[in-house]
Amino acid sequence: MTNSIEDMKEAKAFLIIGSNTTEQHPIIGLNIRKAVREGARLIVVDPRSTDLARRADIHLSIDPGGNIALLNGLAHIILKEGWEDKEFIASRTEGFDEWRAVVEKYTPERVSEITGVPVERLYEAARLYATTKPAALVYAMGVTQHTSGHQGVQACANLQMLTGNMGIRGGGVNPLRGQNNVQGACDMGCLPDFFPGYQRVADDKAREKFAQAWGARFGDKPGLTIVEMLNAAEQGRLKALYVTGENPVMSDPDSQHVVHCLESLDFLVVQDIFLSETARLADVVLPAASFAEKAGTFTNTERRVQLIRPAIDPPGEARPDWEIVADLARRTLKALGHTPDGPYAGWDYTSPAQIMDEAAALTPIYGGIRHSRLENGGIQWPCPSPDHPGTPILHVGKFSRGLGKFNPVEYIPPAETPDDAYPLILTTGRRLEHYHTGTMTRRVAGLNKLAPEERVEINTEDAARLGIADGDWVVVESRRGRVKVRAAVGQRCKPGVVFMTFHFAEALGNVLTHTALDPVSKIPELKVAAVRVLRA
Repeated sequence: MTNSIEDMKEAKAFLIIGSNTTEQHPIIGLNIRKAVREGARLIVVDPRSTDLARRADIHLSIDPGGNIALLNGLAHIILKEGWEDKEFIASRTEGFDEWRAVVEKYTPERVSEITGVPVERLYEAARLYATTKPAALVYAMGVTQHTSGHQGVQACANLQMLTGNMGIRGGGVNPLRGQNNVQGACDMGCLPDFFPGYQRVADDKAREKFAQAWGARFGDKPGLTIVEMLNAAEQGRLKALYVTGENPVMSDPDSQHVVHCLESLDFLVVQDIFLSETARLADVVLPAASFAEKAGTFTNTERRVQLIRPAIDPPGEARPDWEIVADLARRTLKALGHTPDGPYAGWDYTSPAQIMDEAAALTPIYGGIRHSRLENGGIQWPCPSPDHPGTPILHVGKFSRGLGKFNPVEYIPPAETPDDAYPLILTTGRRLEHYHTGTMTRRVAGLNKLAPEERVEINTEDAARLGIADGDWVVVESRRGRVKVRAAVGQRCKPGVVFMTFHFAEALGNVLTHTALDPVSKIPELKVAAVRVLRA
């Protein structure tokens, strides 16, 4: 997030796109609901009638995959009506004319045809958003999990620069991360093309810095993402895989293919707190401590680094992740007879605080963060020095690159669209009662009572045509597989769209999704797949 959760209360308007916020990020959702009750205006872009969509001033019921067209279309109307922030554009940005030339092609009529949103609703939304300031744009994986996901993010940034809503309280571009420490994992280099702190592996100076620190040399080519790793395993190019705190059998697209790829490995290690569906396939399972059983830090969606402390001891042989990884590294170095030469090369850590000291020494955005400082509360990066207070809002006064750049982006259709054989669009997400692959929440009796089984949401109109009643058993089929599940018939999904989650192994939405990737971010298109629904 460029902004803080706290300053959402100062937003006079919200544009929420690709996020079922109150169910997937309920604390932030509560803040938005409170702001709306106190007078903030709300626009929600979603193919489903979610809780926030029902509370919105304007609900734009979009066809899945149409985000870029819609955002370009709103910008087109704002420019046509002269509602843009001319002073901000002139003083703070570059590339405006080239971007405007692309946006001019996205007339309301064309955008309505692509997205299914009526022209008059596009005008209402553009007027409300452009004339109400400050305005916060909030998005989640409904924007990123497309084959054009990175361009969708750029379109969000373009709209915020157009309306002058960057670098101010109550504004910003605010991505909501999918899990509690996804931000921290990315910050610390759990990405195939970055060292910690988003220092590119292709950068000669960055590679040399980490080579000196860690006593090892690195290539300048990015590694593989999850889907690419699985494909490499199937092809025999990847022989072993170490999975930590992840359950790709359920969370990754085309889950039957995921299982096949994992079974193609010579060796699979899974480190987790429960025996997940992925762990059941492993040659070795390393039992890890949960969040309540270890010390360290989590970095949340607003870039806030927060200290965590153990409330209870780990059960059995479970150990904190850092201890397991460091122990394994030391044993591997010994087995290879390798003695790396560098100040941080020995893996001889004694505490998470020592690891944070190393992170601060090598990662400029974490340069001033130490456990001793976090005792008094979280700090938002960038925090470059020990006397720096942290940065609640990014891009105040100027962008990190100097001028903000307008990036022209074009609408790209989804990789798979409906046809006569598979006439419906499946989109996936989560429900309030369960979380991600259910590894934790489906072991909670109360949550299982509230949401005991998966249901495929289908519009009343589609259900009547197919002869399906609420509660009927149906089969949902795609080109990858089939799932038997009960139907939830109603108005939550727009006609032509069905919805499932990936919480339930026995009725798993990701059996149906496909592995087409965004060519830049390499994120799979989990939000659009062609399916058919049949009475069981």
